[in-house]
Amino acid sequence: MKKDPDLESALSRNRRWIVNNQIKNIIIRCHDQAVPVDFLQKKSKSLDLQGKILNWLKKYPCCFEVYRQGDEYFCRLTKQMEFLVQEEESVKDSQEPVFVERLAKLLMMSTNHRLNVVKINELKRNFGFPDDYLLRIVPKYSDMFRVVNYGGKRSAMEVELTSWNQNFAVSAVEKLAQKKGHDPCFSCSLPCTWVKSLERFQEFNSTPYISPYTGLKGLVADSNEMIKRSVGVVHELLSLTLWKKTSILKLGHFRREFCLPEKLNVMLLKHPGIFYVSNKYQIYTVLLREAYNGSELIEKDPLVIVKEKFGDLMQDGLHEYNRRHCAMNQEKRRKRGFLPVKASELDDEGGNLGGILDAEERKRFYKVLFDDTS
Repeated sequence: MKKDPDLESALSRNRRWIVNNQIKNIIIRCHDQAVPVDFLQKKSKSLDLQGKILNWLKKYPCCFEVYRQGDEYFCRLTKQMEFLVQEEESVKDSQEPVFVERLAKLLMMSTNHRLNVVKINELKRNFGFPDDYLLRIVPKYSDMFRVVNYGGKRSAMEVELTSWNQNFAVSAVEKLAQKKGHDPCFSCSLPCTWVKSLERFQEFNSTPYISPYTGLKGLVADSNEMIKRSVGVVHELLSLTLWKKTSILKLGHFRREFCLPEKLNVMLLKHPGIFYVSNKYQIYTVLLREAYNGSELIEKDPLVIVKEKFGDLMQDGLHEYNRRHCAMNQEKRRKRGFLPVKASELDDEGGNLGGILDAEERKRFYKVLFDDTS
């Protein structure tokens, strides 16, 4: 598949955000909302960090506050970060009905209307589910869900649908068709120069759309109808995610539950007008083309907006850190008798331009899609 620069940019991962999000979660789980820096240092490998964690934390003064108590350093969230954490929790509370619908839709699409908890946990952040969804959502909506364990093993625990809500059995494709007043069909987001791909898409789209909430009765394995349903299932799954993308490997773990083809990546590559497949960072990811305008999400979930604020706060911290070090480096140069930095190389406030301070770098950062493990 030919690379799309905009979508490749949208799929860019940012390790800084991933690491800081993990540190934030560790701090939140601590009893007094503070964690010893030595404890974080011991977790540096799992955080994918090299070097001293203390130096890393000091790069983000807007996110983390490092203080000394006795002979030990501790880290806690800044007031700004605490505010964002509270805002995120508030959004999650207000989005509870949305989470209920998403979970119900996932179960309604599965063949036996139940999904393994371990597998759901692999993608729970993709769908925006809170970490405690099994305690917060499932028991509260016992008329719709229940936890079962038919296998008798801890790893066999599943969430099962107990009642079918017909209002939820409407896919994103069908909703768009109702809005535009035409029969449900897939959208194609390919340039007109992709002649052969467009012809194949039109041929594929000419047959009736099959809802992912339709049962498998009457469908033959590997038939055109079955393939059409599989495409519809993946389309709907991506529509339910926050960033309209997910790992193909993790999606493949649900192959049996959603009756997806064994060679899922091959099916996705055959429909480039609907899906964009990337191997950026050696991780195969599928993205829903129609959900993007260039590299920007067309519709942003409230949780996505909060996460972007976290990214902005990180950038502010890096600005402060870089400006401080730029000033220190200039002072060292003056003391050593080096020529002063040219005015053209400084911004209005005396900071070196380029790198993390560059406008294009900031723009790229704001557009980043957060990793599945975030």
